[in-house]
Amino acid sequence: MTIISAPQQYNTDDLFVDLRAIVEKSLFLKVEGMNFAGSVKLKAAASMIGAAQAEGRLNPWSIVVESSSGNLGVALAMVCANYGYRFICVTDDRCNMQTRKLIEAFGGEVHVVDKPHPETGLLGARLEHLDSICAENPDAVWLNQYENPANAGAHYAQTGPAIARTFPHVNVVFVGAGTCGTLMGTARWFKQHRPDVKIVAIDVEGSVSFGGPAASRRIPGLGMGMTPPALDRSMIDDVVIVPETETLRMCQRLAMRGFLFGGSTGTVVAGAADWMGRNGWPGMTAVTLAPDSGERYLETVYAPLWREEHYGARARLTGRHVLPDNLPTAPPASTA
Repeated sequence: MTIISAPQQYNTDDLFVDLRAIVEKSLFLKVEGMNFAGSVKLKAAASMIGAAQAEGRLNPWSIVVESSSGNLGVALAMVCANYGYRFICVTDDRCNMQTRKLIEAFGGEVHVVDKPHPETGLLGARLEHLDSICAENPDAVWLNQYENPANAGAHYAQTGPAIARTFPHVNVVFVGAGTCGTLMGTARWFKQHRPDVKIVAIDVEGSVSFGGPAASRRIPGLGMGMTPPALDRSMIDDVVIVPETETLRMCQRLAMRGFLFGGSTGTVVAGAADWMGRNGWPGMTAVTLAPDSGERYLETVYAPLWREEHYGARARLTGRHVLPDNLPTAPPASTA
């Protein structure tokens, strides 16, 4: 029996999906959205709020403010509601309406930026707007997920150890790169405790995080319009860049097997499958992360008209994957 008194106290950390029937590779997906915030961002939200409280930065009159493409905004709105803090989320027009409504349902405010900064894009415009809020409100506290060590710290303390505990013989861990909190926290744990495990970052085409050219991105979650301040390249063994069309195709393939995940999950699974196809070896075991589920993307990623409008025939899935005849019956040596 599990009894909680605050929503942030519940987070399933040991649920994995065996993807061998879908990608035909020994890849396991760590499901991070089984909590009241519905995403991996609950870990960062709870950790950053807890750190701010411990540092004495928050009081009953504080206004917590943060820039978010969606999921962190929902998680912070929920945690702030539990503690009684006012919350303002600064996002942009890629954030879907359901996410905005969820933030507002928890009592948060949503400020939507729709004009990109001429040099730093939508993210730069969000941060500029956030600065103006802080300048006008002396009670405003910006958590700054981009540089806050408590963001990565949550994954160093929880995500890395959970993967190693369930898959003690894991060879490769694939992690999506957004603000790089999840990536850096997980990578740092493995580099310190299991340096034999390869860490592969998955980014989306159009993101500049790893030096690629900036381009329009329509699916929120992964990618950045600037080099993430938290990024430490020495912690990463390789990088895979995934086009958004491949994200959409993988989301459809997962849905055809009954797994409705968000856009970031489609990206990391597509990137992991591609890397394993080029670099894999017999007996390899790999793990990647599913940041959230797909319900918040029903009007975008899973809407045929939206896909056709923005990507045309490139986003169509041609054919259904067939269960391979030689599919193993159980995952490799692991502990519950």
